[in-house]
Amino acid sequence: MSSETADSAGTTEKRGAKAARIRELMATEGDAVAENTRGFNAGRYESTGRLDDYEELKAEAREIKEDAIARLPELIEEVKTSVEANGGTVYVADDADDANRYIREVAAECEVERAIKSKSMTSEEIEVNEALAADGVDVVETDLGEWVLQIADEAPSHIVAPAIHKSREGIAELFNERFEPDEPLETAEELTHFAREELGKLVEDAELGMTGANFIAADSGTMLLVTSEGNARKTVAATDTHVAVAGVEKLVPSVEDFAPFAELIGRSGTGQDVTSYLSVLTPPVNSPVPDFGDGDAPLRDTDSDDRAFHLVLIDNGRLAMREDAELTETLYCIRCSACANSCGNFQSVGGHAFGGETYSGGIATGWEAGVEGLDVAAEFNDLCTGCSRCVPACPVGIDIPWINTVVRDRVNRGEADRSQLDWVFEELVPDEEPAGLDVGARLVGNFATLAKWGSRTAPVANRVASFGPARAALERVTGIDRRRELPSFSRESFVDWFERRGGARVPPERATREAIVYPDTATNYANVGRGKATVRALEALDVHVRVPALPDAGRAPLSQGMITTAEEAAHDVYAALAEEIDAGRDVVVIEPSDLALFRREYERFLADAAHERLSGASYDVMEYVYGLLENGGEPEALRGPSGFDAERGVAYHPHCQGRTIGVGEYSTAVLERLDYDVLVSETECCGMAGSFGYKADYYELSMDVGEPLVEQFGGTGRTVVAAGTSCGEQLDALLGSSVRHPVELIAPR
Repeated sequence: MSSETADSAGTTEKRGAKAARIRELMATEGDAVAENTRGFNAGRYESTGRLDDYEELKAEAREIKEDAIARLPELIEEVKTSVEANGGTVYVADDADDANRYIREVAAECEVERAIKSKSMTSEEIEVNEALAADGVDVVETDLGEWVLQIADEAPSHIVAPAIHKSREGIAELFNERFEPDEPLETAEELTHFAREELGKLVEDAELGMTGANFIAADSGTMLLVTSEGNARKTVAATDTHVAVAGVEKLVPSVEDFAPFAELIGRSGTGQDVTSYLSVLTPPVNSPVPDFGDGDAPLRDTDSDDRAFHLVLIDNGRLAMREDAELTETLYCIRCSACANSCGNFQSVGGHAFGGETYSGGIATGWEAGVEGLDVAAEFNDLCTGCSRCVPACPVGIDIPWINTVVRDRVNRGEADRSQLDWVFEELVPDEEPAGLDVGARLVGNFATLAKWGSRTAPVANRVASFGPARAALERVTGIDRRRELPSFSRESFVDWFERRGGARVPPERATREAIVYPDTATNYANVGRGKATVRALEALDVHVRVPALPDAGRAPLSQGMITTAEEAAHDVYAALAEEIDAGRDVVVIEPSDLALFRREYERFLADAAHERLSGASYDVMEYVYGLLENGGEPEALRGPSGFDAERGVAYHPHCQGRTIGVGEYSTAVLERLDYDVLVSETECCGMAGSFGYKADYYELSMDVGEPLVEQFGGTGRTVVAAGTSCGEQLDALLGSSVRHPVELIAPR
């Protein structure tokens, strides 16, 4: 067997194993994860909707974190001084081994037999439980979810709710088997009461209490602890030695800086207006250690000095992340889990698939890349599809999809070894990526070139793409799942059609506006009908329209982490459109993912002035139609519902990236203005996410993410519309019905 064949077989086997693992998690944990994360996400919308100053609070929180990370070395020195002045000790650990060595020394010096812990992701990161257990210390988690997982010997599946993947029935079975109670435990109340009693007994004999810290004020050593059960307070109060373990990024300048985070963290994570317990303490706390054997002993004493406090600040890659221009935003993370709760893929599989050694959800890629390394991040990085729904959810505005894209690019370059197929790409699709890039990624990343050739050779290309043996070979080599229907290319492109029709029908002198319709790759070579409808709709509203040949926007390569290729595309697009913008022409975009590039990602590729000009001059087609109607355009010039359409109504799924940039609602507004009855989907992302749903590793996951759309739209008989190409493909597969772009409903025939 040749090395190339062996590599291909190994890749196929790896894909199969990943797909099997995802199927297993969807079957065993998916329902519980979906119910809880979707509940948290809905709660976030409700809770933050009650805040008049939500965006201002987010901006303030981000500003505090930006300042704190910029001043981090200074804050570390400041907190050392303040904690030591309070009577405590600060130790800055280089890595996990260093931190555990120090904590073990503290435990040995205090002759600790039992340590109790409140929930702490940082302690999970350094695996302190295992380190202490090796010295014979009995470590007990006091957070209910963490205790359940400790008994089950499982890893957390969620940053905030570690046992989110466990059902009540599963926990009852675990407790009954492990503890053999006199009466079987069944209800949530019975389980909670039992856990409280069992943990209470264990707490009484503990000598050391360990907590994390959500935030630490450098100027005073004061800590903010956010919990849902109050167990952090018990952990601190019940023991005479308190060890707080926290990443150095948890430092903020002062207690006053806690305020926006206290407002945001609960709302963002679980949809609670205020988290059940917000504990602000300046350790070592000034109260006696309770004597559980003496019921008459006082629990209040303002003059106690029998407590010790150790703050262990963890570096473990964080200071290097601070110097990394692309990963530094990861350190702004406040561990709220909003990115996980808003993510369609996470909702289906949870953190046991969408996560690394410690962290889970979209932000996990940044954490795992910085703390564990690229190889760990690479294992789950593909589960971020770039849908961008986590961006507005994040209370500190971290661009999580960009971090995932950067890591993907680094993985590509780190793993790139020249293959026998490289010469094909270098000759036919000369992108800017290194030799050896994964064949599937390179194929998808160069979709614009493939689409151009597919159009030129249609209908032959379409027949080959639907030929069973050809699809089987494509799946084996590139990982493109044979169950997906590939795009059908048009022999005549959108640009060619416009030229053949004779160009614009509305002359400039009679026009209310002049617009360039951007011929995105999907519209130009496959979905030409929506391009034609766009031209007809705009001309009906007296717009002078042009459809010039323009470069591809670069969404496909960006989705594969091919950043250099995407950046070159951004410069090419801007160069091609700059003169049009200078002439006062608007840029109308049909594909939401391309408009999202112009408004969001191009900010990283273009000079500020260039990005502002392109972003400011670019509009979603339905946004543009809405603006025309608001400024005197005649609704009667467009097509409203009639006959069968009027009876059926419309089921509309906004594109995920369109929602993020704030244009998703314009389709609803225009359709309703024309008297369509519109049912809008409640689903953040359909699950197709561009190329993601085509991959054999993720086909079942993609379909599972889209299942809520079937539940909402299936059987309604409504005309299904979606703005995004991939959304249309997914809805077609899920519902078995032809899906139309909103502009196709309103354009005159």
